[in-house]
Amino acid sequence: MQVDAVLGYLDKISRFDSQQFTPLFIGAERMGCVNAQWKARLLQHESALFEENYLGVCCRLDGSYRSISHALALAARRWQQAGWLNGWRNENFTAFRQDGTPFFELERAAFRPLGLTSRAVHINGLCRMADGEVRMWVGRRSPHKAVDPNRMDNLVGGGVAAGETLELALEREGWEEAGIARESLQGLKPSSLLLAQRPVQRGLHREWLYAYDLWLPLGQPPCCQDGEVAEHLLLPLEEVEQLLVAERFMIDAALVCMDCLCRLGYWQQANPVVADALARIRHAMGQDEAALA
Repeated sequence: MQVDAVLGYLDKISRFDSQQFTPLFIGAERMGCVNAQWKARLLQHESALFEENYLGVCCRLDGSYRSISHALALAARRWQQAGWLNGWRNENFTAFRQDGTPFFELERAAFRPLGLTSRAVHINGLCRMADGEVRMWVGRRSPHKAVDPNRMDNLVGGGVAAGETLELALEREGWEEAGIARESLQGLKPSSLLLAQRPVQRGLHREWLYAYDLWLPLGQPPCCQDGEVAEHLLLPLEEVEQLLVAERFMIDAALVCMDCLCRLGYWQQANPVVADALARIRHAMGQDEAALA
């Protein structure tokens, strides 16, 4: 076991200097935060929408879900045309108010520049061998993926699109990435809620990770339907740990894996130490309804 290496990697991917970011408010709601580059862009080129005050950067928009979404969509298109946004997906995510109600939706490529909080579902695929050993299904992303090709991933992992429930996202991603029948996922509840936060090239990645554990029978391997996963591997937990410390996993998938290994008691006597370290990213169900300051 490589507890010290795991703890060091967890620190590396979950700690950052928040002072490098300025809070972003939309109306009276604190919704995200922007780095120095995006702060300058918003204040210089979008002064009709954004201003700076003692709170931070504030967006003047007010009104209905539809009107705010429309105005921000037009702004995002301007940013794309200016060459500021890459990875445009033509897929919207929902931004939620602190009371949990939907506030607006926006192209997912614009979430990181504004530091908005998105949501994703992840499935740990677990299998108990004939001798009682627990193994984990791990996916290797396609070498043709534009983002993180050949990196290791959870059995299933994907964002929750605007208008989707967690359940629908779970069923959609489960089928697309692993060929899991809808019936196998109905009634499945999250085992953990994790908050992933880290600076990225586009801004700040901030996402609630709903982590589910799905026990799969022996002899029924996953089967990717959409080409995003090159292969699935059923690995001993020791090999999963080795891939973690070698930094082979996508970062959010690594967090979900660490959490799962800890809940399985993989680190034995050192398990409480890992649990204490994970406590800073673990949250009670329902806390995603507030954008944590």
